[in-house]
Amino acid sequence: MPPSETIQRFLSDLPFPPDRFQVDALESIDDHRSVVVTAPTGAGKTVIAEGAIAVALSGSKRAFYTTPIKALSNQKFADLCEVHGSDAVGLLTGDNVINGDASVVVMTTEVLRNMIYERSGVLDDVGVVILDEVHYLADRHRGSVWEEVIIHLPQEVPIVCLSATIANPQEFTKWVRARRGETDLVVEHVRPVPLTTMYAWRDRNDGGSISLLPMFTSDGRPNKTVSKLTRPSRSKHSRLSTPRRADIIEYLAADSLLPVIYFVFSRKGCNQTAAMVANSSLALTTTEERREIRSIVEHRTGHLGEQDLAVLGYSGWLSILERGAAAHHAGLVPAFKETVEELFLRGLVKVVAATETLALGINMPARTVVIDSLSKFTGEGHELLGPSDFTQLTGRAGRRGIDTQGTAVVLYSPYVPLDRATEIAGAGSNALRSSFAPTYNMVVNLMAQYGEPEATAMLSASFANFAMTARREKLEESLAAREADLATFTAAAVCDRGDLWEFYDGSHRPKGPALDRKALQPGVIISIGGELFVLANRSWGGGEPKIEFIDSTAMRTSMRSVDLPRTATFVGSIVMPNPVRDSERGHREEVATMLELHIPHREPQPLFVAPDEMGVGSCPDLEKHIAWADRALRARRDTERLGRRIAKSEHSGIIDGFHKLRAVLSDTGYTKGWNLTQAGASLRRLYNELDLLLAEAIGVGLFDGLDHAEFASAVSLFTFETRGGDTPPLPEATFINAVLDELGALHRTIMDVELSHGVDEQRLPDHGFVDIVHGWACGHGLDELFDEDDVRAGDFVRSSRQLLDLLRQIKDGFPALRSVASEAIAAIDRGIVQVGRLE
Repeated sequence: MPPSETIQRFLSDLPFPPDRFQVDALESIDDHRSVVVTAPTGAGKTVIAEGAIAVALSGSKRAFYTTPIKALSNQKFADLCEVHGSDAVGLLTGDNVINGDASVVVMTTEVLRNMIYERSGVLDDVGVVILDEVHYLADRHRGSVWEEVIIHLPQEVPIVCLSATIANPQEFTKWVRARRGETDLVVEHVRPVPLTTMYAWRDRNDGGSISLLPMFTSDGRPNKTVSKLTRPSRSKHSRLSTPRRADIIEYLAADSLLPVIYFVFSRKGCNQTAAMVANSSLALTTTEERREIRSIVEHRTGHLGEQDLAVLGYSGWLSILERGAAAHHAGLVPAFKETVEELFLRGLVKVVAATETLALGINMPARTVVIDSLSKFTGEGHELLGPSDFTQLTGRAGRRGIDTQGTAVVLYSPYVPLDRATEIAGAGSNALRSSFAPTYNMVVNLMAQYGEPEATAMLSASFANFAMTARREKLEESLAAREADLATFTAAAVCDRGDLWEFYDGSHRPKGPALDRKALQPGVIISIGGELFVLANRSWGGGEPKIEFIDSTAMRTSMRSVDLPRTATFVGSIVMPNPVRDSERGHREEVATMLELHIPHREPQPLFVAPDEMGVGSCPDLEKHIAWADRALRARRDTERLGRRIAKSEHSGIIDGFHKLRAVLSDTGYTKGWNLTQAGASLRRLYNELDLLLAEAIGVGLFDGLDHAEFASAVSLFTFETRGGDTPPLPEATFINAVLDELGALHRTIMDVELSHGVDEQRLPDHGFVDIVHGWACGHGLDELFDEDDVRAGDFVRSSRQLLDLLRQIKDGFPALRSVASEAIAAIDRGIVQVGRLE
C-alpha cells in the first residue's frame, strides 16, 4: 500500500533524501503498526520519531515522546518546540510541568508509567508513544519502568522503540509483538559517518612520543602491528605507558582531529582535564571567539545573582570556557551544562571532558572521541565497559554533513590487555537483557487494576519471563533430541549373548578381571589389530596403568590400559636392550629390528577374559557394544542435566518475588487477600525506592507537627544518597534526631518481616542532605549554605528537584499532608532551583 499523504508530505519536506531504513520504519508507523528501530548514533532515528508524531497529529491524536533522563527530555522539548511551536509541545518530568495538555508531550518514562497506573484520562487520545533509548530497559535500577510501559500501555496505542545498541533486536521485537500486536523490526548497520577506532600509547623507546594506530584492519580483524607492539615485555620497566590527557589532546589538535569529547568517568577527572587543557600551551580560541563565548555565557547565566555565581565557581569556569575547554557532568547546574552544550555545538569550545551521561542521546557530536579508560567505578567496584557502553560513547564521533570520518581513541592501559580492549570495541553492542523486578508500588498497582490471574499473566508477560520461556523451549527441544539419542544408543548397545549392562559398569570399563599386571612387563609383544608392538615401559601410579609401546617403524606410542582394545592379545616376548632408553631413536630402532626378527613361539592369549567365556565377554562385537554404551551413558547424563534446568526455569523468579512482596504487604497491613487497605491505596501514589518505609512513616504520623522546612528535610531522607557510599556526619538540625530514631525502628520492623519472607531489605534513609534542605527551605541563600566554589553546590539543584518530585507525590496522595507539602514545595522551588526547572 502506498504511503499516506501525511508520510509523503513529511518525506518531501525533509532537507535531504531519506534513507531506506527511515522509509521502512515510517511505512510501518503509517500502517499503525509498532516498530523497533536499531540504528547507529547519528543515523537519523529522530526523523522516524518526527514522522510518527506527524502521523499521530494528522489523525487528531496526541504523541508522547519518552526519554530516560530529564536533560534529554529538556533537549527534545526544545527541538520539538522549534518544529511545532511552543503552544503545541509540552514537557512533563516529575518536577516540571509545562503545557501538559499539548498535542505533543515530552516526558521521562517514569511519568508515563505513573499515568498508566493512575489510569489517567490523558491516554485516551494518544496516537503514538515513542520510547527513545529503549535499551535503558536493561538498567538494573530503572529498567523495569520500560517493561511496565510496554506491558500496560493500552493495546491500541502503537509504540516506536529507538536504540543504537541492541545486539538481539529479533528477540526483543518478538517480545514486543507478543505484547503489543503487529510490530516490525527495522535495522540499520551503516553509520552515516564511518568510524575509525585508534589505539594510543606513549613509547619510552621513542623518546616518550605518542603513537596512534588503528585497532582493526580493513577486514575488521585486530591489528597485528598493534598486538605485537603492546605484547607484555619481560623487562622490569614497560616500554609503553598511558598518554597524559593534555598531551593526547595536543596530539589530536596537531592532527586536525578537534573538536573532541574526552570521556572521563569521574566528575573530578572531568574538571581536572578541562583545567589542564585550559592551562596548556594550546591556543584553542581566538580573541573574537573569546568575546563571543563571554557574551553567550553572560546571557545564559544572567538570571543568577553574583553571590550564587561565586558559590558555583563562575569566574574559574568562565576562564576555562574562554580557553576553549569545558567539563560536562551531572554535578553542574543546568545553566552551566546547557551553556557548555551550546558553545560546543557552535564550535567555540573545542574540548569537552565529560562523564558517560553525555553519551545518552544528548546532541553533542564531535570529530573525535577519547575514552580515558575502559574501566569505570560503579559505586560498588570497578568493572569494564560493555560493548553497548563503548558504542554509545563512540557514537558521538563524526558530525554528519561536516566530517567524512569519525575517530575514536582508546588509551593504552597496563590493566586492560589489548585483546580484551578489541573484544569490547569490536562487539558493537550487548544483548538486551531484562532487569524487571517487582516493587511494593508495582504490587499494589497491579492488585488495584487486575484480578490475580490477570496480574500473574501481566508479570509473565515481562521480557525477562519471555526470554526465560524461550530458553526453556530450547532446553525442551534439546531434551527431546537427547532422549531420542538415548533410545538409539541403548538399542545399539544390545548384545545377543547376554545383558551388556550386567557386564558393563558406569566407569566405561567392562566388569571382570583387570589386566594381568604381572604379564605386562617390558619386552612383551602384543598384537593389536594384527600389528605387533613391544611394551617398552609402563607405570602404574594411582590410576589406570600407562603403557608405552614401540612398533616396527621405531615409533613410540603411549596409552592407558583402559584404552587397549578388548581384542588385543599376547603373542610373545623379547629381551629388551639394557638400559631401556625408549626416548632415544637409536634404542627404538634396535627394538624395532628385534621385533621384525621375532618368530611367535606361543598361541595368542587374550588380554581381557570375561568371567563367562560364552557370555557377553566373548562377543566379537564387544568393543562396538561398549562404545554405544558409552554414548548412552553420556546421553543419559545430558537428559538428567537438561531436566534439572527445565524444572528450575519453570519457577519464575518474577512471580515468586511478586508473591513474597505480597506477603510482606499483607503482614504490614497494606493488603487483605487480593484487596488493598486504605494504606495500600495510598502506597499506589509513592514512586520511590523506599516506598514501603515512607508509607509506614506517613501512616504512623512521623511527619505530623513538623513545619514546612522540617518536613522537607525529613522527606529528603528518602530521595538523597551520599555519593561514594560514605556515611555522612550527623545533621546539625537536632529536630531530625527523633525522626531518624523512629525511622530506624520502622526500618528494623519492616526488615524483620522482609527477611521472614526471603525479601531483600530496603536501604536505610540517608541524612546527608538534611541540613542543606533545611537551610534553603528557611530562606537562606546559596552563599550561606556553601563555601565559594564548593563542588556540592552543583549537585544541589539536581537533588532539590528530586525532592520536589517526591513532595508533589505526597501532596497529591496524602490529604493530611497537603498543606505542609505545598509550603515545602514553595520554599524549595525558588531561586536557582526554580530557574533550573524552567530552563
